[in-house]
Amino acid sequence: MSQSTPPTIGVFDSGFGGLTVLRALIHRLPHARYAFLGDTARLPYGSKSRRTIARYAAQSARFLVNEQGAEFLVIACNTASALALDAIQEAVSVPVLGVIEPGAHAARAASRTGDVLVIATDATVQSHAYAAACRALGLQGIEKACPLLVPLVEEGWNLPPTTTRSVGAHAGLTPPQAAQVAVTAEVIRIYLAELTAEAAAQGLNPDTLVLGCTHYPLLRPLIEAAVPPGMKVIDSAEAAAEAAVQIFNGRASGQEEPNRGRRPPAAQAASAPPQVAASAPPQVAASALPQVAELAPPQVAASALPQVAELAPPQVEIRCFATDSVEKFERLGSRFLERPVGIVELVDLGG
Repeated sequence: MSQSTPPTIGVFDSGFGGLTVLRALIHRLPHARYAFLGDTARLPYGSKSRRTIARYAAQSARFLVNEQGAEFLVIACNTASALALDAIQEAVSVPVLGVIEPGAHAARAASRTGDVLVIATDATVQSHAYAAACRALGLQGIEKACPLLVPLVEEGWNLPPTTTRSVGAHAGLTPPQAAQVAVTAEVIRIYLAELTAEAAAQGLNPDTLVLGCTHYPLLRPLIEAAVPPGMKVIDSAEAAAEAAVQIFNGRASGQEEPNRGRRPPAAQAASAPPQVAASAPPQVAASALPQVAELAPPQVAASALPQVAELAPPQVEIRCFATDSVEKFERLGSRFLERPVGIVELVDLGG
């Protein structure tokens, strides 16, 4: 890769939730070029067999590498990272990074007790990929599927970005929006209460929560308000982006880069981004969140959702592709990326 030519980074997801990973990458590597592919025609991957997921993911990886010139791939899909990373690595001859191992390494860096909670989709939890990644690092991980959270995000029942990081939590929220946010906050509270009760029943003392789905960063202020006091929240999208930066820094300094087509060394993803350590005050977590101002104090939201100008400088070059539903991608994608995604190009990857 020429020093005068910015690298092209390919980012792949089964949908558009992986745009949160792209957002984190842009914040850290603003001078790179990006090609994002959402395989929206064939989601959800979680209902497919491992063999089918591997085939779909390999096709998407080849598209980004062979047709878009990606020199590095980030698999911004927890299901594909859990079930198809090996197939992707065999399909392309560029470095490949998933989201699960960086998330586990960030949890190791953040946890003092060694006990970790993970919330994710059904498919990711059923794969037990996070539990295995935690176990390999000497952690005890307890996973819980939270199937209601993705549709709540896609329906927009979360705190709008302009609300959570501008003049105050009330700004721009209508009474119906406040009611929707309260419902989502209550769902989160119930899921976390069940998960912490399960951990207590096993005699564990968790101090870290991993967000094991790329939709969940949009819920981070509500999640941080619901976790027990002192619990750290790890965003696997941020952790994956941080790992990618460390890999690129290693390449720039002449260090040996990961073997082509193989996953990067685990140690490169060991450090957690600074913002994962935020905790919620106990009085906020104790309420059912009737007041939006208590749900997302400005200082919490500001750490979770950096300013758009910082995330997407003008020089960033992004091309977005989808295998179906480009209108939905364009409409919802800007919420995940926190900037307009532009015209999404329709591609056909075959059956």
